Amino acid sequence: MVLNGGNQSSVTIFILSGFSEYPRLQVPIFLVFLTIYTVTLVGNLGIIVIIRTSPKLHTPMYFFLSHLSFLDICSSSVFTPKLLGVLVVEDRVISFKGCMAQFFFGCAFVITEMSMLAVMAYGRFVAVCNPLLYTVAMSPKLCSFLVAGTYTWGGMCSLTITCSLLGLSFCGSNVIHHFGCEYSALISTSCSDTHFSQLTCFIISTLNKVCSLLIILASYVFIAVTIIKMPSAGGLRKTFSTCASHLTTITIFHGTVLFLYCVPNSKSSWLLIKVATVFFTVMIPMLNPLIYSLRNKDVKETVRSLITMKLLFPSI
Repeated sequence: MVLNGGNQSSVTIFILSGFSEYPRLQVPIFLVFLTIYTVTLVGNLGIIVIIRTSPKLHTPMYFFLSHLSFLDICSSSVFTPKLLGVLVVEDRVISFKGCMAQFFFGCAFVITEMSMLAVMAYGRFVAVCNPLLYTVAMSPKLCSFLVAGTYTWGGMCSLTITCSLLGLSFCGSNVIHHFGCEYSALISTSCSDTHFSQLTCFIISTLNKVCSLLIILASYVFIAVTIIKMPSAGGLRKTFSTCASHLTTITIFHGTVLFLYCVPNSKSSWLLIKVATVFFTVMIPMLNPLIYSLRNKDVKETVRSLITMKLLFPSI
């Protein structure tokens, strides 16, 4: 703590409570999260490498998927290493600047991923509804522009919310009842009026979620109409299989975000918020590569061919 001009102490460090209320479970939880984080890194890096090395997968859909995997690695790496440290080290301290940096990057990657899922839905719409014009409509230049736009938008939104947090005074308790610098946990430690910050966060969050869901919903309505009109059962099956992975990811991602929206920020809900955030920041990044590799025929075939090539020609 340091004294400000008004003789009020200002927080310079935060203490993360993590899962300290369950001391006997610290080691098992650490091992579980370490395993999940390892699978997340290996799985998502694997997806990126497979897409980059296989010419067959050099299409807009897999270009977007490689960036989704990159975002999963980034979003998981913002919180998970600190979570693992909190579980095994008694010193659960994080500096004020470090906390704000963690929040900024975590928020930026979440908003960017939300936008990326909407871009992927639009890509699926063009591929299914206008297959002959797909490569023309989704040119490399447009794909790069859409991806750059999602990263820029995510950064701008996160910077706005972070600035609203920096305008608050943190002079009360410096204990954050969380394993990371999550918004509701940070707000609860402030000793000033948080109305403007909460309003800013609400507007940006709602705008992003509504716009993303509207784009996804509109895209899949047109896709559904096109699929129904398909005369070939084989084409219908292939189209549904391609879209199923993306729909599964969207359902899990937006379902978890919606759940976090609905949980009230109260003492009785702190554990529930922590568990939901664990699922959102630790589990979902691990599930995405599994969903896309297990349900995607092209990815499975590419993995098989790479394994076969390595077995037959190990020197390559």
